Amino acid sequence: MNFSIDLELNPVFKTVSQAAMDKGIEAFVVGGFVRDLILKRPNKDIDFVCIGSGIEWAQKVGEKLGDLPVTVFKNFGTAMIRYKDYDLEFVGARKESYRHDSRKPIVEDGTLEDDQKRRDFTINALAISLNKDNYGDLIDPFGGVDHIKQKMIKTPLDPDITFSDDPLRMMRGIRFASQLNFDIEPDTFQSIITNQERLKIVSIERIIEETNKIIVSPTPSYGFKLLFHSGLLKLFFPEMVALQGVEYVDNKAHKDNFYHTLQVLDNVSKVSDDLWLRWAAILHDIAKPLTKRFEPGHGFTFHGHEDKGARMVPGIFKRFKLPLNDKMDFVQKLVRLHLRPIVLAYDVTDSAVRRLLFEAGDDTDALMKLCRADITSKNPEKVKKYLKNFERVEEKMLEVEKKDNVRNFQPPVTGDEIIRMFNVPPGRIIGEIKEEIKEAILEGIIKNDREEALALLTEIAKKRGILKPEINH
Repeated sequence: MNFSIDLELNPVFKTVSQAAMDKGIEAFVVGGFVRDLILKRPNKDIDFVCIGSGIEWAQKVGEKLGDLPVTVFKNFGTAMIRYKDYDLEFVGARKESYRHDSRKPIVEDGTLEDDQKRRDFTINALAISLNKDNYGDLIDPFGGVDHIKQKMIKTPLDPDITFSDDPLRMMRGIRFASQLNFDIEPDTFQSIITNQERLKIVSIERIIEETNKIIVSPTPSYGFKLLFHSGLLKLFFPEMVALQGVEYVDNKAHKDNFYHTLQVLDNVSKVSDDLWLRWAAILHDIAKPLTKRFEPGHGFTFHGHEDKGARMVPGIFKRFKLPLNDKMDFVQKLVRLHLRPIVLAYDVTDSAVRRLLFEAGDDTDALMKLCRADITSKNPEKVKKYLKNFERVEEKMLEVEKKDNVRNFQPPVTGDEIIRMFNVPPGRIIGEIKEEIKEAILEGIIKNDREEALALLTEIAKKRGILKPEINH
């Protein structure tokens, strides 16, 4: 196979090839870019390998592209150039060996063949020549093209060596399967099962980086099923594994919350690419194993799992080194509120809707996507019925929001104004007065309106024995 015509579409390849000729070195495009070229997938990360110094080559390329800055990583023997919206990485061909207690390789200069052997999977061990005599020729020593056609993930060498050397490759294999909808070749998957404990030497940051890529893949449940069946998931996310299984008591059972969670995750993925909304789907029932009870005559209950789950979110985020900021707050809020719209379906009052809109605020739309995704059943008639009830809630929310404007409302009267109006010192009483006004708005006693709030404030002041001032309406 020859890809010279494909390379002509981007002038950077001719420039990189010419720079290699100027340096008198052999040069190749390798890895994921070649794979995605065959799959016709966009890829803005281009890896180049040469037989020689990748850093010197990159510096020559930088000159030819208009003296672009070159970022050098001397410890790794690599260099990077940002060109338009492409990331170009340059490295000399190398061979690697590993110590058992580390996934950091001992690196030596090598041939292109050595470099391809060290790659994680055959579909990533492809190279295209940038040399004058065979420009555009594909070099595929491990049958990567055939594996792409077969939609197969397979290691170029013995998988036990590949995964023992660098256990992160087990996560990467599952991530590629999930992203590309490929199968993992049976011996390769068995090797992941055999070597699962090796994952313990990998940092949690790298594990979660791969997990996040699985989460944003088109059908993330596929990746999580592979993580579960390989034994990897239990090593870093035991809370999720604890969701799996069904218990029977007195001929009553609960649903398998692991597979339910994966269904919710897939449902969310059909309507949103948002990583954090997908995390909310993963964590929405995370506390069910801790809150499971059996009530005779009724069956299994999970009372309070939404509150318990929300309290678990910060600990999980901290352990996974996920951002402890508004992203975590968003996930925590959705976990805490995820039952509220469904409960409303049975008693859709204006007051309850106002409270939900107030608490969900700007995240109301995301919450409703999660709640709609949470309606799962093997009985299509049940799903149809629940969705119809849910549509009533959505209609009511639109109606109440339009009328009362309570989503993220700011208090019509501030604490500073109350202090000034009544000449009282800051303290608990100010918070209590503000809370009383907020509750009156949420209960529909008064509108979300400054005039009505000031009138109520006057009544509260009289009731509390605060000297009534002349309030300027």
